[in-house]
Amino acid sequence: MTRFDETKASSGTTKKGWKRRISEGDGVAQIALPFIYRPRFGRSDFVAAPSNAAARAWVLDAEAPYRWPEGRMALWGEGGTGKTHLLTIWAGRYGAPVMAGERLNEREVATLFEQGGFRAVALDNADRVPCEHDLLHLINLVRERRVLLLMAGRLPPARWPAALPDLESRLRATSSVPLGRAEEDLLHRLLLRLLAERQIVVAPQVTKWLLRHLPRRASAVRDCVAALDHAAMASGGKVTRTLAASVMDGLFAHDGEA
Repeated sequence: MTRFDETKASSGTTKKGWKRRISEGDGVAQIALPFIYRPRFGRSDFVAAPSNAAARAWVLDAEAPYRWPEGRMALWGEGGTGKTHLLTIWAGRYGAPVMAGERLNEREVATLFEQGGFRAVALDNADRVPCEHDLLHLINLVRERRVLLLMAGRLPPARWPAALPDLESRLRATSSVPLGRAEEDLLHRLLLRLLAERQIVVAPQVTKWLLRHLPRRASAVRDCVAALDHAAMASGGKVTRTLAASVMDGLFAHDGEA
């Protein structure tokens, strides 16, 4: 006999996802079925802190984009600092299409501008565009059409790989603003927000333990919460200190900051 039960969080709310219980003789085996997690990229979900204050000023201020030299700006910083989140908020405000740098190609750019009807474009992971000609083509088009361009990458644009002289000069002329390393308060609030997004109930003492032992990077917090969610669903239990320690060992055993 096979049946499906909703997984309940200890607060009584229904947790996203399902667990399939399959009777095997006198025992019951549990198989965790994954659910689709979609991060929230609303403005109210962004965790403001001194480390991202300059980026917020240059992106979220209503008049700031019109002061960008050449009409373009680049956000840069290590993974997990909020570049994609800020870029998404900005794109929503201006009705800008969001393009992925890893998949950018000349045909996509041509199709986008044939459709038209927009005043801004956002390019995430702009430092990972496969072909330099395609990035140069996009930058030239937005300049010609007087369309705002916000890009995001892990390094400032002047340090992106560019063998084409024209692209190199365009990148060097692109203003950029960093998102710095997360402060302790930001890491704390980020951990609580990510746990709430995934509806993971964690005892306060376990949360404090995690904050003491996590590497001091926003990306590490995101990776840890995702792994905790998977481990808790697979085990069918709560997030205990033992489970948290096991997840941490698996993720950061060789991390010098762990």
